[in-house]
Amino acid sequence: MVKLVGISGSLRNGSFNTSLLKAATDHLPDGVTLEIGTISGIPLYDGDLEAAEGIPDAVTTLKRQIAGADGVILFTPEYNNSIPGTFKNAIDWVSRRHPDIPDVFKGRPFAVVGASPGNYGTLLSQNAWLTVLHTLGAQAWSGKRLMVGNAAKVFDAQGRIIDEAVASRLTDFLAGFAAFAAAKG
Repeated sequence: MVKLVGISGSLRNGSFNTSLLKAATDHLPDGVTLEIGTISGIPLYDGDLEAAEGIPDAVTTLKRQIAGADGVILFTPEYNNSIPGTFKNAIDWVSRRHPDIPDVFKGRPFAVVGASPGNYGTLLSQNAWLTVLHTLGAQAWSGKRLMVGNAAKVFDAQGRIIDEAVASRLTDFLAGFAAFAAAKG
C-alpha cells in the first residue's frame, strides 16, 4: 500500500486547489491512499512564539502526516506569480526544529500540482516550489506536470471535476507519482 498526503495551499472554502485535492481521492490507482493534510490553524511563523510555546499543534499534526507518508503532493495556488505566503509559511513551520528535517523532507518524494482561474495553471508557483523542496532535501518528482488552467470551467459549483480531459490527466499524474513514491520507499 502506497500512502500519499495531499496538502492544499489555500484556506478559501471554494478553492480550486482544495477541489482538485478532493477530486484526487477519487482518481487513485489501486493500492494507493491519499490522506488530506491542512494548513488551517497554522499561525504566521514567529521565532519568539516558537521559543515561548514550541511548535503549534497544527504544525505537529502536518509534520507527522508528511513524515508518515510515502509521498506528498502540494496542491498550490499561484499568487502574484509565485507561492502563496500562507502555504510557504506552513512549510516553513514544518521545517522547524532542524533535527526533524531529515525525518520529514530528506529524500521524501514530493510532487506539485495546481489549479488557477488563469490560463497557465500555476506554472510559476510550481517552479518556485522546486527551489524550496531542493533546499529541504526532498525528492521533487518531475515525471509529469499537472497545471489546471481556466479552473472555473473545470469544476462544478460543488467542486467536482466536470472536464474529462483534466480528470484523465489527474488519474495519470497520480498513477505516475504513486509509482515513483513506491519505488523510493
